[in-house]
Parts: sequence; C-alpha cells; structure tokens
Amino acid sequence: MKRRRTIALAVTTAAALTALVGCGALDKAMDCVKTAEAIATSVDKLQQAVSDASNDPTKIEEALNSIDTELGNLKGTTDNADLSKAVDDLNKGVDTVREAVKNGDTTPDIKPVTDAATEIGKVCTPG
Repeated sequence: MKRRRTIALAVTTAAALTALVGCGALDKAMDCVKTAEAIATSVDKLQQAVSDASNDPTKIEEALNSIDTELGNLKGTTDNADLSKAVDDLNKGVDTVREAVKNGDTTPDIKPVTDAATEIGKVCTPG
C-alpha cells in the first residue's frame, strides 16, 4: 500500500512539474507576442514621426527609444534563433536610423526597422 502511494505521489509530482514547465513556456510565448505587438506599435509611431519630422523631429528619437525599451523587454523570452536574428536586425536598424537623424536626416530610411519588426511579429505569432 505504501509503495502505491509513493508511486502515485511520484506520478502526481511529475505531472505537476510538466504542467509548470508547460505554463512557463506558454508565459514566455505570451510575453513574446505582447512585446511583438508593442514593437509594432512603436514602429507605427516611428513611421508617423518620420512623416511628421518637419513638425516635431524629437518624435523620431522618442519612437526609437520606445523600440529600444521593447527590445529590452523581449530579452529572455525565448531562445529561438530566428527571433534572436530579428532582434539583432531591429537593433541594427534602430542604430542606423538614430545615426541618420543625428547626422541631420529628417526623413531616414526606416525599411530595415519595419522589416525586422515584421519578422519579430512572425516569429512571435503562434502557429
């Protein structure tokens, strides 16, 4: 009888651990999706800021800072190689746009940023 309880306890513990690990993976996936959505919103703001740069050039920097913040939030949510590459590409794109603005370009090319953000959205979208 004691052996049955021990086996039952072991099976229950294993099932609980499996569920917890599964929930952890689900939490990471949900964090990835939420952050991808936030990045998409930040990129939309960047596009708008570039369009309106003549009215308020500081909006470009604010949008770039927002993207940086969301990229920081994305760290550690997954060990997916495709996501890591897209994050690296987005970082490079943000750096390029930031440098262009610093050099006086009020309408920088943001295509590398939008492309990388799109890729992050694809990688973080379940299914």
